[in-house]
Amino acid sequence: MKHVFVTGIGVISAIGNNCEENLSHLQKGKTGIGKAIHLDSNYAKLFPFGEVKLSTSALKSNLNIAQKGLTRTDLLAFTAVQEAIQKANLTAQEISSENTAFISASTIGGMCLTDQLYQDANSISKSKEYVTSYSVSAHALKIAENYQLKGTIDVINTACSSSLNAIMMGTRLIKSGRATRAIVGGTDALGKFTINGFNALQILSKNPCKPFDKYRDGLTLGEGAAYLILESEEVVGKKNLYAEILGYGNSNDAFHPSSLSEEAFGVVAAMNKALKRATLSPQKINYINTHGTATENNDTTELTGIKKIFGNYPAFNSTKSYTGHTLAASGAIETVFSIFSLQQQELYPSLNFETPISPFNQLPILKYQQHQNINYVMTNSFGFAGNCSSLIIGKPL
Repeated sequence: MKHVFVTGIGVISAIGNNCEENLSHLQKGKTGIGKAIHLDSNYAKLFPFGEVKLSTSALKSNLNIAQKGLTRTDLLAFTAVQEAIQKANLTAQEISSENTAFISASTIGGMCLTDQLYQDANSISKSKEYVTSYSVSAHALKIAENYQLKGTIDVINTACSSSLNAIMMGTRLIKSGRATRAIVGGTDALGKFTINGFNALQILSKNPCKPFDKYRDGLTLGEGAAYLILESEEVVGKKNLYAEILGYGNSNDAFHPSSLSEEAFGVVAAMNKALKRATLSPQKINYINTHGTATENNDTTELTGIKKIFGNYPAFNSTKSYTGHTLAASGAIETVFSIFSLQQQELYPSLNFETPISPFNQLPILKYQQHQNINYVMTNSFGFAGNCSSLIIGKPL
């Protein structure tokens, strides 16, 4: 089977507008969670959020794109895609080649414009600029138009595992010979629709989230986007290689619409599939970037699954304590953060942790650790309805 390498990465989140800013905040243990400034919601003062620090108008100005009807979700995607393309040094011809796939992910899409959507749906808006912008795939269509993409294009919505599944699909297209290159990732912006929905589930915390803490009381919503350029070994040439995609697994425990089975059936299956495909024993994994939402169900289930497979826990953290839960974008963002750990040979602290969960009594990474021996990293993403995904990346040989 063909080797698949990461040759470009791009990310925007609450802790930075590019890779360098995100890495710096991780190294300093500096969270991006706090009071939302740009969010128009009655809950903006009640809950903290992982909001991107740029306004929507600033995002658009930075990109200098003439397209109309661009939502905040679209603009976040464009920002991360642009950076990933630049870092991979892709030419316009390579981007628009029929051999270049674009697999993206989103759960909210243009529904971040909740009020505008309502006005358009009821024919009471004065402007029709956003009529075609509300679907979950709108951002991908706009990116495809801007870059004149001609290869396979698809958008995945499997809730919070969406962008990790996008990375998997892009990898499979390359390994099967259906593409030589793939732009993969995901994007989601904060909006009333999301906030109201999660508030109805009563799983939003009034404090910054505390993953894997005994007294965790809910997640923190965030926004952002991340994209990776995947390329076959046949075309990478002398490019800088960030990582190699080694293994991946997806499963569904079909337990409940919004929670995972306490036995961690789907979690275990996804991680086992990833290990098998990577032909690695659990003991080879040096670090796990967990899903780690700080909800009652997720954290105990993930710890249960890790215990079943690994026995002794490898180093783990939840970088959602920096960015909040960015929904469909989370898997791609956390893959980029995992690449940082692999490249820099360092581990970042999981923030806000105080008391371990009984009976596991496991502590996530609590201090910034440099000069580590990191060869293989696993990252997990678990979505509503039990859609579980795991990805394993390694140092390129």
